[in-house]
Amino acid sequence: MDEQLSTVDQEYLRRAIELGRNGLGDVSPNPQVGAVIVKGGELLGEGWHQRYGEAHAELNAIAACDPDDLRGATLYLSLEPCCHQGQQPPCTDAILAAGISRVVVASDDPSDKANGRGLGILRDEGVDVQVAAGDLAEAARLENQGFRKHARSGKPWVLFKSAMSLDGKVATREGDSQWISDASSREKVHQWRSEVDAVAVGIGTAIADDPQLTVRLPGSQRQPRRIVFDSEARLPLDSQLVEQAPEVELIVIVSRAAPRSAVEALETAGAHVLSVSGENEPLRVSDALAQLGALDRPVTSMLLEGGPHLAGAFFDAGEIDELRLFVAPLVIGGASARDPIEGMGASAIAEATRAVSLTTELVADDVLLSARLREW
Repeated sequence: MDEQLSTVDQEYLRRAIELGRNGLGDVSPNPQVGAVIVKGGELLGEGWHQRYGEAHAELNAIAACDPDDLRGATLYLSLEPCCHQGQQPPCTDAILAAGISRVVVASDDPSDKANGRGLGILRDEGVDVQVAAGDLAEAARLENQGFRKHARSGKPWVLFKSAMSLDGKVATREGDSQWISDASSREKVHQWRSEVDAVAVGIGTAIADDPQLTVRLPGSQRQPRRIVFDSEARLPLDSQLVEQAPEVELIVIVSRAAPRSAVEALETAGAHVLSVSGENEPLRVSDALAQLGALDRPVTSMLLEGGPHLAGAFFDAGEIDELRLFVAPLVIGGASARDPIEGMGASAIAEATRAVSLTTELVADDVLLSARLREW
């Protein structure tokens, strides 16, 4: 718990963090933010950032209140307020204009345009500002890992998911992998797709499975961008990914060795092709992520769905931030059956990557292991 804040402060700040989660999948590349306004122990209004380009959480919470009640109120925020003019005006201006006298913030905004500046402006104008520490601060940071990694590194946060047997295999020796996981597990993957900016696979998976990589949940409207890592531009033009490219954005990552004719054919079919450089696959992965993060509409979060070869390149590049592994009650066996992550890997146990957190969840007959490898 955060000993700097009262029990009441913690309760309302926790509520602001909870509200912020309502924007998951809809506000990127902006962060998820929730806001709660309280005065004299009475809840005046709540709000959250609902959609990219629309009003921020602070403005929505203020709009939910009677303007005459705001002077002297306390504003609880899951993220420090912005102080720059973007698609929306500075939230610090709205806070000051409302007469709010106290602001309690769960986490910092590490982007260049913020990074404490908004809090400094409020303090200079006489607003009492408090910033949480401990569990609440961590919960608020974890809510915005994609935003935070992109702000600090210019690259998207990467979540790797895979389904494997009890003996750690993702396919038989003949390459059969459908389906290792339970239908409930596969439905959960569709939910994750709806929450990220992009879904990525390697060319091997694209050719073998001919996937759509779309969200297929009842009522789902938003689709993530689909990304294929395809060094030689081999993605078939009659694949579902290419055929859907005019409607659902497709990005193909090629190396400079890709034939120009193949690249042009993909572009003509509606794909966005990025050419990356690097003397090995991990370096090309890093260059690809940097380019994806630098797009006009940047990719700030990515679900990496395979296969093992591409996952190994991401792992060797140090670009996997979280793993979610479904373990099914199956034993496949076989020396040539594939593992979830290939690549070079660690040469000694002492060099292995240790997770900073590990949780387990039962999903029908599968066990879901979720491991964070780093926190941003």
